[in-house]
Amino acid sequence: MAEDRGQWGRQLEFILTMIGYAVGLGNVWRFPYLCFKNGGGAFLIPYLICLILLGIPMFALECAFGQYGGKGPLTVWTINPTFKGLGVSMVAASCIVFVYYDIIIAWSLRYLVASMTSTLPWIDCHDCSCLLYNKNVTEDELEVLRYNNSLGYPCLNISMDNSASSPSELYFNEEILNKSEGIGTAGDIQWELLVANFVAYLVIFLVLLKGIQSLGKVVYFTAVFPYILLTILLVRSAMLEGAYDGIVFYLTPKWDRLTDAAVWSDAAVQIFFSLSACMGGLIAMSSYNRFNNNIIRDAFMIPIINCLTSFYAGFVVFSTLGNMAKIKDLPVGNVTQGGPGLAFVVYPEAISSMPVSTLWAILFFFMICILGFSTQFSAAETIMTSILDEFPAFFKRRPRQVLFRVSVCMLAFLLGIPMITQGGFHLLNLVDEAVLGFPLLFIGLLEYVAIIHFYGYENFALDVKSMLGFSPFIYFRATWTVISPVLLTAVIVFKAYQMEDIAPAWSGLIYYLIVIFVLMWVPLWFFYYSCKRGLWEMMRPEKEWTSRRQLGNGGTGEAGLDENGLAIDKKPNGDFSDRGHDNQSFQKDTYTNEGDYTKNGIENATKF
Repeated sequence: MAEDRGQWGRQLEFILTMIGYAVGLGNVWRFPYLCFKNGGGAFLIPYLICLILLGIPMFALECAFGQYGGKGPLTVWTINPTFKGLGVSMVAASCIVFVYYDIIIAWSLRYLVASMTSTLPWIDCHDCSCLLYNKNVTEDELEVLRYNNSLGYPCLNISMDNSASSPSELYFNEEILNKSEGIGTAGDIQWELLVANFVAYLVIFLVLLKGIQSLGKVVYFTAVFPYILLTILLVRSAMLEGAYDGIVFYLTPKWDRLTDAAVWSDAAVQIFFSLSACMGGLIAMSSYNRFNNNIIRDAFMIPIINCLTSFYAGFVVFSTLGNMAKIKDLPVGNVTQGGPGLAFVVYPEAISSMPVSTLWAILFFFMICILGFSTQFSAAETIMTSILDEFPAFFKRRPRQVLFRVSVCMLAFLLGIPMITQGGFHLLNLVDEAVLGFPLLFIGLLEYVAIIHFYGYENFALDVKSMLGFSPFIYFRATWTVISPVLLTAVIVFKAYQMEDIAPAWSGLIYYLIVIFVLMWVPLWFFYYSCKRGLWEMMRPEKEWTSRRQLGNGGTGEAGLDENGLAIDKKPNGDFSDRGHDNQSFQKDTYTNEGDYTKNGIENATKF
């Protein structure tokens, strides 16, 4: 029961935790890249539309679901036990993300340590492949550089026809990753990254040692500090020569790109994933709320803050890229790339040209670590909460809880070892594409089917009203019942249409095995439970779910409900607008202002 579980010390802790969970590396780096890729300011239009029609509705649905149920993503499915497999799929996806996301934090920690020198190690060229980077030389000068250069040894293979790598790119690929040619070559373990990965898990364990209570205190720092540093970096970047050109490039729309379906697909996927939906985290974090917390308010506030953070970070990134373009005398569009290259190649290069570059590098990579940890803390707590709620009797003793948290961190550390080999970068990208593709989109679509269509919008609206004292707005009726499911279906179909073969073939097999592993729990549990209980039973929630309406001060009592607590069309003793909603007179008769039951309410409560 919710009464036996921990709760947030203050509501601000929940809000900051959700902001830290939603705002991560994807907001700070992937969003600006997508703006660059999809027409600058024109991308903001589909991005805003997807926020309104997909992001906020999904965020509100999962948060209201978790807050009302008061349990983690596994045990909350008393609303429709047949769909408990969805909870298993959410936790499975979170486990995979938890493993590889920590590798990115390990990269950041490695950079943070490397930054603590008087001269940043990625400033100077230490290889023949970067000798001609950012240099225009004649044939005669090239011949001299082959034998007389800063490296102190001959570079016979350099040519004006070859594209030179930047020192920061070489440092990331050769020093940090020691990257192999492809996923088929695993190579050796990178011991520095192994240690960094272990340190990251140690930090996560220590922070979450006391569960939600300790997490609620840490987020005061982890959720606020990145905004302070982003502001400092923005002021510094805006003062650089060429910053204005980068911002103009960022905000100038290319209107013809709005006719490209890929732009809309990218916007939908970015909104969906940047809010960390469909991985169980929103349900788990909301389950620690007070039953009467205004989750609808939070569902508008947090996604908007999340998206404004992405927009704000874009000014930091593009003002810096504008400076790089000015130095290299290149268009802004030719100095950036997507993925990890933007965070670990381009920006370190930009920082190296700043005054007091060591200080900026330390602050920058410290911020990257904080962004990663703020997301990772919530992901870890989601996994742990799910298992602890599933077996409350076994984990009732404190030593077992501590041992379990140690075991989760150690297992994740061991599973991440293949991703810190020389071929680990390629494996990480493959796993990332697999788990953040079709699985989460299907989970989101099936959530709407299970909660809004099988359980019913009217019944879920009654649940929300019991928490808040008012029914969901018509905006949520439209998006939950029709618009969001249709939009998710369209994104799935379009992504399937765009899907290309993955080479080599065995890596494609790994991709689809990951997709199957995440999603297979839904049909397996569905058939197991429906065969065990029958098809009719699966259409109804357990009484444990509907009885939680009694916890609310704004509950609706039992008027307009059948013996299972579900909404019916019957309207006794006057009107019940919207099938039992908004009947203020009945609500007053059933509950006193202090939340106590009247005689009528007690009689109805005995049904449960």
